[in-house]
Amino acid sequence: MPVAGDSGIIRVLGVDPGSETLGWGIVEGIGSKYRGVAFGTITHGSRIEFHKRLSKIYDDLNEIITRFQPQCVAVEDAFYSKNVKVAVRLGQVRGVVLLAGEKNGLPISEYAPRLVKKTVVGYGNAEKNQVQEMVRILLTLEESPKPHDAADALAIAICHSIHLGSTLRIKRALGGG
Repeated sequence: MPVAGDSGIIRVLGVDPGSETLGWGIVEGIGSKYRGVAFGTITHGSRIEFHKRLSKIYDDLNEIITRFQPQCVAVEDAFYSKNVKVAVRLGQVRGVVLLAGEKNGLPISEYAPRLVKKTVVGYGNAEKNQVQEMVRILLTLEESPKPHDAADALAIAICHSIHLGSTLRIKRALGGG
């Protein structure tokens, strides 16, 4: 578990893996007190060879980690897909995300999509536009983050911040500091 700095703030890199568009978002805070720092996407044309896309994802994530100095990574867990090829490719992208976090010495947490939606929106089957709007409200943004991949990444980071805050409150209540 990452340790909060002197200010009690933790910077989380949230990642929504995708083989053509990977969303990322940085949220700073803990529990119910957080703010958005930055968000974006890593995109690649489907014409680029897949192994070269994976390499670019790794390089771009390392650049984001170097630039924003997160203290941990929260990534969307694998989900079930009827298309085996899509599921395998998504697993490979997730592997690259996990490798980038590990190589940078960052603690990594994984969250199921339904848990992220339930935590952020209050409903595990929320639609993409509902997630975008709730992220906008929670981070007091003027408009919903676009594309939805970036909003999902911010939602993952918010989810981690909320769950981490709960874990720390429980530890304090049990006398664990």
